[in-house]
Amino acid sequence: MVNRAQVEEAEQFLREHPEIGSIDLLIADINGVIRGKRISRQTLHKVYKDGVCLPGSLFAVNIMGETVEETGLGFDEGDADRICWPVPGSLRPIPWQPRPMAQLLLGMYEEDGRPFYADPRHVLTRVAERFTRELRLTPVVAVEMEFYLIDQARDARGRPQPPLSPKTGERESKTQVYGVDELDDYTELLEAIAAAAALQGIPADTAVAEYAPGQYEINLKHEPDALAACDHAVMLKRLIKAVALDRRMEATFMAKLYADQAGSGMHVHISLLDEQGRNVFRARDGRDSPELLAAIGGLLELMPESMALFAPNANSYRRFQPGAFVPLTPTWGYNNRTTALRIPAGPEEATRIEHRVAGADANPYLLVAALLAGMHHGISRRSDPPPVVTGNAYAQFPRSLPSTWDAALDAFQRSSVLKEYLGADFCRVYHANKLSERNEFVRYVTPLELEWYLRPV
Repeated sequence: MVNRAQVEEAEQFLREHPEIGSIDLLIADINGVIRGKRISRQTLHKVYKDGVCLPGSLFAVNIMGETVEETGLGFDEGDADRICWPVPGSLRPIPWQPRPMAQLLLGMYEEDGRPFYADPRHVLTRVAERFTRELRLTPVVAVEMEFYLIDQARDARGRPQPPLSPKTGERESKTQVYGVDELDDYTELLEAIAAAAALQGIPADTAVAEYAPGQYEINLKHEPDALAACDHAVMLKRLIKAVALDRRMEATFMAKLYADQAGSGMHVHISLLDEQGRNVFRARDGRDSPELLAAIGGLLELMPESMALFAPNANSYRRFQPGAFVPLTPTWGYNNRTTALRIPAGPEEATRIEHRVAGADANPYLLVAALLAGMHHGISRRSDPPPVVTGNAYAQFPRSLPSTWDAALDAFQRSSVLKEYLGADFCRVYHANKLSERNEFVRYVTPLELEWYLRPV
């Protein structure tokens, strides 16, 4: 696994940044949570030369950071280590720490060099490589993530609340979708995010005020490398949280933060290039591309069984409410935000599919892996999509996507197609992890239950 060019990359980085004293080694777990360790600059060369050991149980931990033994990655295998190697090009400075630092992404491997099956990066790689190998097509991916800025202080009932505007000193209370004044209020924060993204090579694009007080969206540019696009999404999320904390705010990517406000989604735009670099989704002779229609058909077919990846947590299902710009049934349409799959308006050369189902709490690697699996499945089988939807999809179709965590996990477990694409061992670990988390969650009695039932019952 030792690559002299990568070792030279590290040596050059240290020469160019003599001020940096330590480096965070980062790897995203099944939930997309960043884990790892911190090393000194003197140790970096060894990481590139020999790798670094981390336990495979890192991919068995739940959202609380506890090992789920049902995955088989804990005591059953002696909590065994695997070897982690640097991701080329991911060594970057961290501008938000009080002391100069850097960060480096890792991938986990078996001792014989095989990719470790439970690492979400490798799950995505497995699917993306099938496009190149079997279809001679390259996915082009862009990720859009919505998030909330919240005050570090909670309200009188201990709940999160919008921040105080740095410009006016007033607390956010109104929804001003695409509001420019709202962007002006947080110019310093958004500029700090943009500067940090540029320093780290993250191709962040537009910033938009969204559908609720303190809610924003930052888009990433299209990448002809699905893995790089998801690396950037994971790193951007870490960056946004860190920059917000540096300005005495918090940023959260919870799917549904406030009961009476919009949820936060993670929309993914995908097109496909042939070996000559042409977009195969573009219309031909005034007719829809066969590849576009087949990809839509596959995505819609696999959508119900993929919901456990699109909506991975208990809170995820609070977001799926009628009339909230969140799809409730597998549908598609042109320039239609009420459908699950939207073909945005624009020039034919830029024709793409926008997937609008997943929440911002989804793991980007697993989300995109599931989408590419659906598209590959559809194109390989030449699937036919249902009729295109015009008008309000919410009013025309009853809710049919899994609406509870239980239903989604059951559909995921029964899926044979996802097991083929993502790997049966990975699917087993993921299901065991999330089912254990679900079982732990339902044990707790919530304040609302006490409020509703304690005295009347």
